[in-house]
Amino acid sequence: MTMMKTELQLADEAATLMLGRQLAALTPVGFVTYLYGNLGAGKTTLVRGYLQGLGHQGNVKSPTYTLVEPYEIGERQVFHFDLYRIADPEELEYAGGRDYFNADSVCLVEWPERGEGWLAGADLQIQLEYKGAGRKALLLACSEKGQRVMEAISAKSE
Repeated sequence: MTMMKTELQLADEAATLMLGRQLAALTPVGFVTYLYGNLGAGKTTLVRGYLQGLGHQGNVKSPTYTLVEPYEIGERQVFHFDLYRIADPEELEYAGGRDYFNADSVCLVEWPERGEGWLAGADLQIQLEYKGAGRKALLLACSEKGQRVMEAISAKSE
């Protein structure tokens, strides 16, 4: 099966938040999203939009020092990972990381390349890049679940 790719132009922070909200409405439980991009590219902003889309009212900060920030919103468990500061993927093992990736949770992983060889496979990969004052989001479906989410996003943006 050929996995779908798409590129979205995000004019500003509001557009990045909106993409996060769209993903929240479309992703099922048991879903893993990898978020790539330089510092300040909008990864945490996208996660904030995702959590707000589920109804989260509080602050959303990047879990740079804690590695993972858990959120329970209604029936949904969401785990926001930031692997920027890990030196070795084994650190995730010591932190009990495998327990987070299960059929009942959603995992959003910033800097997944730092956990390579240890992390569960992604259903969706999102690369955020600077584009003038806005951002460019490159989305790649990596599973059938990811493919369904991408198809729904593409249908909404037409």
